[in-house]
Amino acid sequence: MDDVTLWRVHVELEDRPGRLGELATVVGGAGCDIVALHVVGEPSDDGAITDELLVKVPDDVEAGALVDAVGSAGIPCTLLVRADAAELSDPATTALALARMVAADPGSAPRAVATMLRARLVAPDAPGHPHTHTLRVGTQQVRLGRAWPFTATELSRAAALLELASQLGLAVPARTPTDDRVLLLRDGTEALLRAASPEDALLVAALHARCSPETRLARFGHPSPQLAPGLLQAVLAGENGGRAVVATTTDGGSVVGLVTVEDHGGEAMFTVVVEDGWQSRGLGTSLVRRAVELALAAGAETLAAAAPNGDMRLARLLRRAGLRPTARFVGDAVVVSAPLVTAAVAG
Repeated sequence: MDDVTLWRVHVELEDRPGRLGELATVVGGAGCDIVALHVVGEPSDDGAITDELLVKVPDDVEAGALVDAVGSAGIPCTLLVRADAAELSDPATTALALARMVAADPGSAPRAVATMLRARLVAPDAPGHPHTHTLRVGTQQVRLGRAWPFTATELSRAAALLELASQLGLAVPARTPTDDRVLLLRDGTEALLRAASPEDALLVAALHARCSPETRLARFGHPSPQLAPGLLQAVLAGENGGRAVVATTTDGGSVVGLVTVEDHGGEAMFTVVVEDGWQSRGLGTSLVRRAVELALAAGAETLAAAAPNGDMRLARLLRRAGLRPTARFVGDAVVVSAPLVTAAVAG
């Protein structure tokens, strides 16, 4: 199955022998493949448990047909939303990595909780998401939002992270989406996402030199390993007072990815680059999602980027980030743009 889409599916599964096998048979019979499964809900009154599946669905199979097939086996399906390949990491491994992050920096607990629940931190006075929840531990509180309901099991796991930070005896300030965050990539490695600064110039120049000529051409417009000082500053801050975010190794010694966002009167233009050795791990998608946050914070209604004619990788990145891009050709370049209304709702 080369052309597939990843979907998150919640099912109410009876806790009896053979029922999980029946579910796998039904999903396989629909031409789909379960690639991950874990429990996200407490047993209900009838003993059913909410299980979350990540399912690969071929492009020639309607996701609704999968739901119908599961329902025909007497298994209720309560959620069907698009997922991202970056979510294929093992939940237990993710939880341990986030706990380690909180132990090292208790102030990172709100962001760790949001990462664990695949949610966004929501300001107390922000408009409501489709589903929001406020976690309180002691005097601390964290408001979260996402496009599908939180379960009691998920919230209890999240509360445990906040409790860990609280027990360390340090304050856990509510952080905004502009703060640093640790990413757990799909292969299990970690990267740090943070705001860029002028002091990152040498690290970004080194990133540029390490990239392949093809990557340099697509991102910087020329294949030369040398990055002109003026262009370097534009990359870090944007030509029109934009903002840049870098992805670094966890020790901060190397920049391995970069996204820059500039506001152009309602349309935010972004550029993104990921070092070749760090590609295909979900880092590019995470950087684009960060660009969405920056664009929304700036009041932009559209996110757009330009690439060499025939290069549709940016369109794929936007789709993986949950947007619906369209493309238009301008001279020798293709401009890919997507409205941000969907992103604001899906958060």
